[in-house]
Amino acid sequence: MKIEDETRAHRFVLLDDDDDNEEVGEMTYVPRDGYFIINHTFVEPAYGGHGYAGQLVAAGVEKARATNEKIVPLCPFANAEFNKKSDYADVWLKKD
Repeated sequence: MKIEDETRAHRFVLLDDDDDNEEVGEMTYVPRDGYFIINHTFVEPAYGGHGYAGQLVAAGVEKARATNEKIVPLCPFANAEFNKKSDYADVWLKKD
């Protein structure tokens, strides 16, 4: 499996590199000034249970750190990941 950042499409894609790089998941985001909103995370059910959705969110966190941005994890899965992982606190933009 590999994850690619499709910046122009505002998403990260999960590709099965054992199956001709078939797209099997994605995490989409909406860019804003200084932050982005994770609004959707999905992995095909056949690929579930392997932590791939968490890896997609982690890729977004890495991007935020590299670009000095923050994240609003609107997607329920991404929000749960941020609540579980205290090491994401540095990029979490909590909206009141």
